[in-house]
Amino acid sequence: MEPALVAASRESAAIFPQAQSAALCRDAATPWFMEKEGVRGSFDWRLALLWGAAATGSFHLAMIVPALSGLMVVFLFSLLQLTGLRTARHAFRCGAVIGFAVYAPHLAFFWTIFNWAAVALWGVLALWLGLFVVLARAVRVRWGMIPAAVLIPFLWTGLEYFRSELYYLRFSWLSIGFTFAETPRLFRLTALGLYGAGFVLAAVSAGATLLPRKRAIGLLATTALALGLARFAPDSAEVPGARAVKVAGVQLEFPASLEVPAALDTVRRAHPDTDIFVLSEYTFLEPVPERVKAWCRTNRRYLIAGGKDPAADNQFFNTAFVVGPDGEVVFRQAKSVPIQFFKDGLPAPARSLWDSPWGKIGLCVCYDLSYRRVVDDLIRQGAQALIVPTMDMADWGEAQHRLHGRVAPIRAAEYGVPIFRVCSSGISQLVEANGRVQASAPFPGQGAVIGGVLNLAKPGRLPLDHYLGPAASGLTAGIGAILLMLAVTRRPPKTTVLPRGRGPAGEGACATTQCGLRA
Repeated sequence: MEPALVAASRESAAIFPQAQSAALCRDAATPWFMEKEGVRGSFDWRLALLWGAAATGSFHLAMIVPALSGLMVVFLFSLLQLTGLRTARHAFRCGAVIGFAVYAPHLAFFWTIFNWAAVALWGVLALWLGLFVVLARAVRVRWGMIPAAVLIPFLWTGLEYFRSELYYLRFSWLSIGFTFAETPRLFRLTALGLYGAGFVLAAVSAGATLLPRKRAIGLLATTALALGLARFAPDSAEVPGARAVKVAGVQLEFPASLEVPAALDTVRRAHPDTDIFVLSEYTFLEPVPERVKAWCRTNRRYLIAGGKDPAADNQFFNTAFVVGPDGEVVFRQAKSVPIQFFKDGLPAPARSLWDSPWGKIGLCVCYDLSYRRVVDDLIRQGAQALIVPTMDMADWGEAQHRLHGRVAPIRAAEYGVPIFRVCSSGISQLVEANGRVQASAPFPGQGAVIGGVLNLAKPGRLPLDHYLGPAASGLTAGIGAILLMLAVTRRPPKTTVLPRGRGPAGEGACATTQCGLRA
């Protein structure tokens, strides 16, 4: 054989396996929608922008229009298409940019509260979405499509639970389960809980990536339509064997203590049979004043009001006080999760229930209702209802108040207990055990009165994601550790170095051939 022909054959043999490897790796990172006539191409930035726009648009529509809440499944499916990006770096960046685009507009009130620091807080939330995309891509590339479809719901739920419940900047209001605040019967009928709903939607989205195009579109459309129609399903409000307690409250933002008795008289005239009067968090910047205790003694009524309970070293506990008909404080519960970056007192050393004449009532102070680990504890102790003194300042705007107002209906439906939430400037709510809002007071609503009946029946129940959330977080941490270990200890890909100008890319190209899919 001619020497030149022998050399050419050897070069071709060296090039072909590497080119084939690159094609296979590129194939492994290409979603089904890239298939065309049996040939798969690389994922380009135009498609990344397309799926990013689909994710952003579907998230906002689901949050803004209750009938379109089912579009959250499209949001998750669009995110999963970004796992086809050829590098982990690109996947992370795309996920983070989408995170900023979906979270920042709904948290624009951060700017009012934190000014320029709001940009950093928006960015922190966005990073969690980038982390999800890069982890989903990693399990898909490392272990294949089917194992990835099984693991992705756990990755989503684990990250959601961790960022919402477990670390210092925990913040749950934009978890996708809150989209269904006007469809609380989903939680009541399925017992899934907030994070369980996200798990199911992630599972549907991951499953759709395994289906042919038409079947995937059919599955997503059917899911979105079913979730949109679920808000019209009938749900009984009757609570057999319940003890009725009449409650009423008034919205007051930092009132003078002299104004409070007159405001309570206004409530009493509007709801003369009230058993428990409720005021907001931080109604007083001290323990309940004597003149307010005297009002309770004179009118023989219970009062729950927020104030400061002094502690050592000039510290305090942000506390909900219960004043009895004799004018004495009969129970108190401090706030378990003070707001980050605010002087909001020390965290409660313990939580317990008020054993009222009507049954066991749990007290959550404002932000505490947003945290499952706080409410789970009260439900485990046998809470039959929750009363929530809350302070949302009027300056924070209507969007903040409406976003916070999503929490109580979902919590009521998750646990099957009624909730009475009285805010300083709106939106106060009386919510039945099935999640239906029986009464509300508006924003802005200084001096607005709200009242109704709180039905105390059997103790609440823990939803399924009480167990799923922590387990998914642990599994996600384990998967992340394994992937990191594999990335650190893996051997570098084999390369074949050819003379300059003889590489597969053509004349003048570097002839080092590696897998086209990079970590």
